Amino acid sequence: MVGIARYLFSGRANIGLARGIASELGVSLGRCVVENFPDDEFRVEILEDVRGGDIFLIQPTNPPVASHLLELLLLADACRRAGASRVIALTPYFGYARQDRRVTGQEPVGARLLSDLMSVRLDHVVTVDLHTPAIEGFFNVSVENLTAVPLLVEAVRPLIREDHVVVAPDLGAAKIAQRYAEALELPVAYLHKIRAGPEEVGVHGITGQVTDRRPLLVDDMISTGATMVSAVEALLKAGCQPRITMIASHGLFAGNASERFSSLPLEHILVTDSIPAPPIEFL
Repeated sequence: MVGIARYLFSGRANIGLARGIASELGVSLGRCVVENFPDDEFRVEILEDVRGGDIFLIQPTNPPVASHLLELLLLADACRRAGASRVIALTPYFGYARQDRRVTGQEPVGARLLSDLMSVRLDHVVTVDLHTPAIEGFFNVSVENLTAVPLLVEAVRPLIREDHVVVAPDLGAAKIAQRYAEALELPVAYLHKIRAGPEEVGVHGITGQVTDRRPLLVDDMISTGATMVSAVEALLKAGCQPRITMIASHGLFAGNASERFSSLPLEHILVTDSIPAPPIEFL
């Protein structure tokens, strides 16, 4: 009986991660072309015989989201037209995940739109620590939402001391903070956030004991850093130790995040390689 052929391809969103996965699996990345025409349209071509095979496409939709999403869809379409049996997207970071609902009633639901587009050409999606787990229900194909928390717990464990406290920078991170606290056997505190704009965040209260403790700030992602900066400022005012660690599954470090963090008393920032590491050094 002939087994089903399986191929691993990558777009340009995170080629380093793709090579790492291929190395761990002891396989080679499938040959393909993903490049730009002179008019900036994408040229995509699969250089393997994928007929009847299972195809795995490694392509997080990190910035620039539109380009990386289109690369993913073009790769998926090329594989389907070449006769692939199934096309599975490995998308550890899912862009537009924070646009999962309307606030004023005049906006699109970006997460739903991306889910619809991906469902047209994909059979299955694997992602990591979705900003809102409910996004799984936006897809018309099966979704596996994995978590990086166990890996990050083991990465931070050697740094943990008795005076640490796990801190959720907002109530949206409460569940993930509880998971870290239970795994590390630490107390947990919650900050109550007020967002005045895309990069304007304030904290109006803290639930839990943080005085004289080392905060371990945890969240699913660090984007511009506005939430984390406001959290650190509130914690320092509350009397925490100026020895702070940040942990997130996804590290975008967008905009002026580097400048925001440069003046903070940070000991460590731990993130996964779900998206390429930024060209800046925080540790």
